[in-house]
Amino acid sequence: MTVFNHMTMEESAMSQQERIDALKEKHHALDTELEQENARPHPDDAHVAELKKQKLAIKDEIASLGGA
Repeated sequence: MTVFNHMTMEESAMSQQERIDALKEKHHALDTELEQENARPHPDDAHVAELKKQKLAIKDEIASLGGA
């Protein structure tokens, strides 16, 4: 027996919006982590660069989903 998952346009839009919201939350969490790292007396430059890279990737994904 084959079961097909047919999502309505509304369901698809809602799941896309939920994905955008989750990405925005992750972006905010990374921003907070970046602020904390930069507040240290000697921030780890490699860690700061990785956090910025992750934030940019999330921002790009949000934009590609139309949630800019």
